[in-house]
Amino acid sequence: MRNLIAQLCFAPARLCLSRAVVAAMLLGPVTGATLAVAAVEAQDTTNAITIDNFTFTPPEITVAVGTTVKWVNHDDIPHSVVNKDKVFRSKALDTDDAFSYTFATAGTFEYFCGLHPHMTGKIIVK
Repeated sequence: MRNLIAQLCFAPARLCLSRAVVAAMLLGPVTGATLAVAAVEAQDTTNAITIDNFTFTPPEITVAVGTTVKWVNHDDIPHSVVNKDKVFRSKALDTDDAFSYTFATAGTFEYFCGLHPHMTGKIIVK
C-alpha cells in the first residue's frame, strides 16, 4: 500500500514536468523567431534615414561595407536621394515611399535631394 501511495504522490510531478517540457518545445521556436524578427527590425531602423521637414535624419551615418541603407520620405511632398558622384540615385519619393542602396565599397558618399539641393547628407562606409 505504501508503494502505491508513493507512486501516486510522484505522478502529478511527472505530469507537470512533461507539460513543462512540451510547452518549452512548442514555445522555444516561436520565441526564437520573435527575437530574430526583432533583431532584423532593429537593424533596419539603425540603417534608416528619414526624410521629414526638408531634412535627412540623421544627416550622417557610418556603416560597414555591405550594409543596406534605407531612406524613407515622411514629408508631404516628393524628395529624391542623389549621390554627388552619381553612384546611386532614387526616383522621386512620394510620402512614405522608400529607397534602399547597398554599399559594396568603402568610402564617403555625400548625397542631396535632387528636388531640393539644400537638403544634404553623408554616408561613411568603412
